[in-house]
Amino acid sequence: MSTEHETRMEKIVSLCKRRGFIFPSSEIYGGLNGVWDYGPLGVELKRHLKEFWWRRMVRERDDMVGMDGAILMNRAVWKASGHENTFSDPMVDCKTCKGRFRADQIESIPCPQKPSKMVASCEGEKTEPRDFNLMFTTHVGPMADDSNKTYLRPETAQAIFVQFRNVLETSRKKLPFGIAQIGKAFRNEINPRNFIFRSREFEQMEVEYFCHPHQGMKLLEIWLEERLRFYEDIGIPRSKIRVNDIPDGERAFYSLKTYDLEYEFPFGIQELEGIAYRTDYDLKQHMTHSGKPLDYFDEETKEKFIPHVIEPSAGADRTLLALLCEAFEEEEIVNEKGDKETRTVLHFHPRMAPVKVGIFPLLKNKPALVEKAHEIERMLRTHMSVFYDEAGAIGRRYRRQDEIGTPFCVTVDFETLGEAGPELANTVTLRERDSMKQQRIPIDALHGYLTAQIL
Repeated sequence: MSTEHETRMEKIVSLCKRRGFIFPSSEIYGGLNGVWDYGPLGVELKRHLKEFWWRRMVRERDDMVGMDGAILMNRAVWKASGHENTFSDPMVDCKTCKGRFRADQIESIPCPQKPSKMVASCEGEKTEPRDFNLMFTTHVGPMADDSNKTYLRPETAQAIFVQFRNVLETSRKKLPFGIAQIGKAFRNEINPRNFIFRSREFEQMEVEYFCHPHQGMKLLEIWLEERLRFYEDIGIPRSKIRVNDIPDGERAFYSLKTYDLEYEFPFGIQELEGIAYRTDYDLKQHMTHSGKPLDYFDEETKEKFIPHVIEPSAGADRTLLALLCEAFEEEEIVNEKGDKETRTVLHFHPRMAPVKVGIFPLLKNKPALVEKAHEIERMLRTHMSVFYDEAGAIGRRYRRQDEIGTPFCVTVDFETLGEAGPELANTVTLRERDSMKQQRIPIDALHGYLTAQIL
């Protein structure tokens, strides 16, 4: 990572803590590596992301239903899926610095003692690579022994596969159809890094789309286009997404074809989402190990078969980080006094912004302005996230909202009260974040105008 990109990433991380997006977990006790807490603004940003994903993936489609699987599952699930035996990364230890690293990443991980060198080229003596299972082990019941051992789920997909029959029968769907899920997953990463990009606790937004084997390849291409359009609609241009067609030999053994959607983070080009054609591997595994039928009977063709699966699987935390990186900018502007200054701004798409509109009285010591501003706040609060602020100069209040990505600010001024003439009475100043342009708009039109921008 270049110094310029490293500095940019440091600024983003600093802003996230300073403004209440993301905090290190358990910070007052020294933290816990690879675990993060979302603050007031971060939880709103993440909620808007997940809600839009759910709207696009489930509510706007008639071929999709949702579910919410449990984090804890019978250990037999993870045996059947192959996770218990094969869900591992190669690990090496450095005998000199006592560091522990993924063997396939030592070319890109800085040495803890000599950051100018990568682990692969430092002089420390390293062990031979060995497999390390990434699942967190736990026990169900009062006795911590092998008979009640299970794991925190490392992915959300398996819950969908084992509930395929129940969902199929209760939803009365016909193929092709999908099951969508948003949920937490846990991986005991050897070397969590790059802020929230690779962490031990994370959230997935995932679809398992079931189809006839003859439809798989065509549907994979349709889903690729659908997912690219999704990123455009949350503010990440298609030009910033690299589609990586994973070649033979590098895909998971059960995949006939996989696309990785990658984004250029300050620390390099990394995967945002995988779109994998998983064939019938998972349903077949669970059908074999459980002895329960997970096949599908087509009433029209009278054909019975095990459905194939297309899996678009996105990381909520990674996508949120991409939104932050894409939105962050420090720009030089000329303020109202004619002086140059640096404006820090997050250019979130309005539908993603944690706060949709800031509401200000021009002066806090004028009761009529304050009362009218609170009236507007109450009017909008039930429809969108708002922030009322009366502290400091109006320019400073604008800057604070710019820094958290608020797309619109409403200022109640003396014109609102009719003191400049009846033609401006009951209008407010609406200021747009990116252009910083201002316009007068009637209070009665505010809700409709803002709603159209943030949907």
